[in-house]
Amino acid sequence: MATPKVVTDELRVLPLLDHLARVGRRAAEAAMAPSELRPRHLVALTLLAEHGPVGQQTLAETLHLDPSNVVGLLNELEDRDFVVRRRDPADRRRHIVELSPTGVRELRRLQRRLRTVEESLLAGLTVEERATLHGLLTRAAGTPSCAEAAVAELCTEAALDSPGTGSACTE
Repeated sequence: MATPKVVTDELRVLPLLDHLARVGRRAAEAAMAPSELRPRHLVALTLLAEHGPVGQQTLAETLHLDPSNVVGLLNELEDRDFVVRRRDPADRRRHIVELSPTGVRELRRLQRRLRTVEESLLAGLTVEERATLHGLLTRAAGTPSCAEAAVAELCTEAALDSPGTGSACTE
């Protein structure tokens, strides 16, 4: 009996996206390893850099994380002097979170490392092709913001960090 021919033309994009994602993730994790930060730390620092000082509750809502998980995340960042939490003078029950100068420097360092990863991953593309790829992927993803694009990753990572506790994300 002859072996049936496997049709591969129908699934051309998904396997490539999966491969690039795996290669990119491994390289990004290696680039982040010296800082001992995880993707969720990077996302929180990036959001603070993009939006400036923000209430701790607002940050939890933006990240779609349970407030207690955000407290743990911020404790880790505060211990490294990457963020500063202070009482809101208008409402003493509220905490305002902002990047510290050390956090700004670390975020810039991480962004440089990750830019190198991206350059290597996409070395076969021209600048114009990279812009086109970005536009197409953004459109395919439904034009998410940085925060929205990171939510799935954060939720997955938070659930893996806290096995047996269920999803750390809010509904």
